[in-house]
Amino acid sequence: MRRKLFCLMVMAALLVSLALSQETTMDPYSDPIPANADVIGVSFVEFATLPDIEDRAARMMTMLDEPATSRLFVSDMRGPIYSISYDGKNVATYLDVNDAKWGVGVQSAGGERGVQSFAFHPQFAEAGAPGFGKLYIYVDTDNTSRPPDFTPGEAEATHDTVLLEWTAKNADAAIYDGDAPRELLRFHQPFRNHNAGHLSFNPLASPGDADFGLLYMGVADGGSGGDPLNLSQNMKSGFGKIFRIAPFGSNSANGNYGIPTDNPFVGDDDVLGEIYALGVRNPQRFGWDSKNGNMYVADIGQNIVEEVSPVTAGANLGWNTWEGSFQFVSRRAVRLDEQRGDSAMTYPIAEWGQPDPLLQPQSAATGVRVYREGPISQLMDLILFGDLPSGEVFYIHADNPGEGRQSAIRRVLLKDDGELKTLLQLIQAKNVEQGKEPAKRADMRFGTGPDDQMFLINKRDGVIRLLIPDSE
Repeated sequence: MRRKLFCLMVMAALLVSLALSQETTMDPYSDPIPANADVIGVSFVEFATLPDIEDRAARMMTMLDEPATSRLFVSDMRGPIYSISYDGKNVATYLDVNDAKWGVGVQSAGGERGVQSFAFHPQFAEAGAPGFGKLYIYVDTDNTSRPPDFTPGEAEATHDTVLLEWTAKNADAAIYDGDAPRELLRFHQPFRNHNAGHLSFNPLASPGDADFGLLYMGVADGGSGGDPLNLSQNMKSGFGKIFRIAPFGSNSANGNYGIPTDNPFVGDDDVLGEIYALGVRNPQRFGWDSKNGNMYVADIGQNIVEEVSPVTAGANLGWNTWEGSFQFVSRRAVRLDEQRGDSAMTYPIAEWGQPDPLLQPQSAATGVRVYREGPISQLMDLILFGDLPSGEVFYIHADNPGEGRQSAIRRVLLKDDGELKTLLQLIQAKNVEQGKEPAKRADMRFGTGPDDQMFLINKRDGVIRLLIPDSE
């Protein structure tokens, strides 16, 4: 009798194991992204080139327009922030965050650490305004001697990530002329990968709006893989969140910044007031739709699913319970049987599987640009996003984004001598011209310019490319 019972238990366990294996996968999409359907070809020019550092191409991370001073700015993760004239002809160092006189000590080893992002206050060039001369920089540092504002629990710090406020005395100065920065907040990082994210003021907010002058910042889950410390869903942890803070306020725990009173969790003693949204893994880039004010984030996935998701006040994007639309199991599996199974979660408007043949083994989402008023007609009313390593640019329709169907994603390719090419192909050709070994990956991001210009930046050839209408 006992033997029969034992056999039945073994069979039941095998059946459960078999059922679970059938419900989990590393490739939730059987149909690949269409490689040739509805492809949009866009012309471009090589707009400007940043200098190498020690024979290595600039590791471009963020590119912004500062309209009041008629300059573009772009960062190299190793420390320099360059100014670029609107015609692309003049490139100069505006501020080197790693200069010893600032005492920051940029940690830029590996592929993911360094100057993560920066943002100009919307009043940067408005003399007498509170935001005059204010520049915010989000950076990894070796200097871990100061007490952190956010820790991953008992885990030992590998380095820190800090948010710094710099104040220029003259907004039009060719070189930053202010004093050392003021530190607003500091994270102890438990691992060396995906530690930070994007930094931005809402470009649609005007003086008098509730959102004007409030700074959004993406905070990754601390690194490693799978969120091993379970921080993203921990409402008392700052990791795995999107913050919304008031740089000039003082009601934070450290008194160095403010927590807006209309943040979604203010008043709840069990939740950090800084949190605007939660459940993100590596929120590298976010952007707003100028037509309706919608906010979207490109969140890098864990080996299987990449996503672009809407962000609203109090939204939970699911990580690490969900990877995109699918229940997260491990670095090697998601469950298929409960797709979008929790109505309390916010799911992607676009997602794709990392095993897709267009991509490299470790895909990573980037973006997000909602193209409404730019000069390139074929991109109008599209949500543009992409894949960091491969340099693929993708789109879906902004007015009907759908619910994350991979089959809805289409490609944007670049016109070069009568051929349509990926950014990586262009980079590889440029590397040959430079006498360098062709890059194996692009590490692409988008940049913005005056009159809704759109740029493509990368970490492999130092070239900034401007997308242009065909007639130019």
